[in-house]
Amino acid sequence: MHKVFLTGCDSNTEWMLPWFIKNFKKHNDTPIVFADFGVGPATRAWVYQVSGFADILTLDKQTQEGWFYKPSAMYTASTKYDAICWLDTDIQVLGNLSSVFDLLEDNKLGMVEDRSWSARRGEKWHNTGVVAMKGTPNIMHEWINFVRKHKARGDQEALHEILRVNPLKRLANVTDLPNQYNWLRIQLLDGEDSPNKLAMHWTGHKGKEQIRKLMYNE
Repeated sequence: MHKVFLTGCDSNTEWMLPWFIKNFKKHNDTPIVFADFGVGPATRAWVYQVSGFADILTLDKQTQEGWFYKPSAMYTASTKYDAICWLDTDIQVLGNLSSVFDLLEDNKLGMVEDRSWSARRGEKWHNTGVVAMKGTPNIMHEWINFVRKHKARGDQEALHEILRVNPLKRLANVTDLPNQYNWLRIQLLDGEDSPNKLAMHWTGHKGKEQIRKLMYNE
C-alpha cells in the first residue's frame, strides 16, 4: 500500500512551512506531498528545489481563501495514493505518525474529536487539522461541493454542517482517532496534556504567536 502524508498552504501561511516540514522529517520517513494553494514565488522555488516533498499538487484556483482547497487537495491525493493523512501546517510534529494508517477503515475519514469544542458547543465536533483516509470516501464530494456553494468560517465548520444533519452520518463516515494524533491548543488551556502526544496543533491567532516563539528559539 502506498501511503503518504499531505499538507498545503497559501501565501498567508507559507511562513510556517519550513518549520513544519523540519519537525515532520525529524520524526518521520513516510513520503509527504505538498498541495500548492497559492504560495509566493520564493516558497514555490523552495518547495520544488529544496524541501524534499515526494510530490506536488497544483490545484485550480477559484478563491483567495486557502482552506477552500483543502478538501479538493485531499480528494486529488486519494485518487493517486492508497492512503493519505492530511496535516495542517500549524501542527508541531513531535513523533512518528505513521501508525495512524493502521487505524483507518475503508472509505471513512479518520479524525480526532475536538473535545474542547464539543464541550463548549454541546455537540460532537471533529478537528480537521489531521484527517486520514484509506480510499476515497463518498463524503469528500459533499465536502468539496459544500465549500464551493456555501459560506463557512473554515473547512472544519463546513464538514461539521454536513455531519450534524444526522448522528448516523457521522458514525458512517468518521473513524475516531486517538487524541495523541492531534492535541489541540485549547486542551492545554483546559488543563489537558500528555507526554505521549505525537502532534501539537497550535490553533488560532494565539497558536500562531506560539509558533513564532518556537521558531525564534530554534
